[in-house]
Amino acid sequence: MTGAPHVEHGADELCPAGTGLYERALREGRLDADEGRTAPCAVDLGLLRPAVDDLGTLEPLPPAVALQRLLRRSGERIAAERRREEWLAETFQALMGSGDGPDGEANTPTLSLLSGLERINGAIAQALVDGTREVLCIQPPNNYQTSEYARTAQAAAMVRDQQFLDRGGRIRVIYPHTQRHIPLVVARYEQLRGDAQARTMDEVTGRMIIVDRTVAFIPGDDDGNSDIALEVRHPAVVGYLVNMFDRFWRLATPMHPQTVQPPSLGGVTARQRAIARLLVEGHTDAVIADRLGMNIRTARVHIAKLAATLGSQSRAQLGYLIGQSGILDRTQ
Repeated sequence: MTGAPHVEHGADELCPAGTGLYERALREGRLDADEGRTAPCAVDLGLLRPAVDDLGTLEPLPPAVALQRLLRRSGERIAAERRREEWLAETFQALMGSGDGPDGEANTPTLSLLSGLERINGAIAQALVDGTREVLCIQPPNNYQTSEYARTAQAAAMVRDQQFLDRGGRIRVIYPHTQRHIPLVVARYEQLRGDAQARTMDEVTGRMIIVDRTVAFIPGDDDGNSDIALEVRHPAVVGYLVNMFDRFWRLATPMHPQTVQPPSLGGVTARQRAIARLLVEGHTDAVIADRLGMNIRTARVHIAKLAATLGSQSRAQLGYLIGQSGILDRTQ
């Protein structure tokens, strides 16, 4: 009967395959040496050893002796780790004094590159744990909002954000208009309790999170790669980002707790004005859809409605009529 397969593990660990082989050796007295290759950890730990009278076989070490040997090895490792900890503490205690700033406080990195979703989310979560006052967030469209990953991430974020609100903090978020009717977004504000506010705009920047106006998280590249982020703690840079957010907030349309629909001017909706602006900039339908967080079919439907409203018969004429209409000169 074949036992459990051997799996990769630490040098001082015994896997189920090794345990099974050792148990069989105890029952049978000896095993063929080749069988030791199926679970090398049992041999490496000294539980199986070549027989004195036959090097082609393995015999088991008595369990009581094996236990004492392994405990002694474990104690030696623990003692070595404690000596290493003491050395590190002594070494860095001296170094920390020389690395302090002029006011005696240790310097904090003002810019850190975070790579990997786990590290990024961990840094954001820690900032929220340390925060007490306010979170400012710009949230661009998410193309995966119906995925299992999105639902899992939303559940984790809800717990984290609710804990922040429960401590008396405030959360303000800006979305693009297209997110007003996304089920995950709507459900978020139906469930959160506390001072959570949301507004929307035609188009937003990349994702940005600012906690207590002291630390900001922004994209780490221009490709929208969610696996790279910058953690910013420089007061001047964070202050600039806060000022940018506050200006966007004043221009945005309330979504929660009070709901105000983006105004329609001359039969042209806010979403169509956003599309019109991107059209006159020369963007393709695919780029327009991506920038505004909608699929390309929906973008083309809005372009067709905009053309019908302005009486355009062609794409070239549509650009001219947009300029003549003055709809891009009007504010929301």
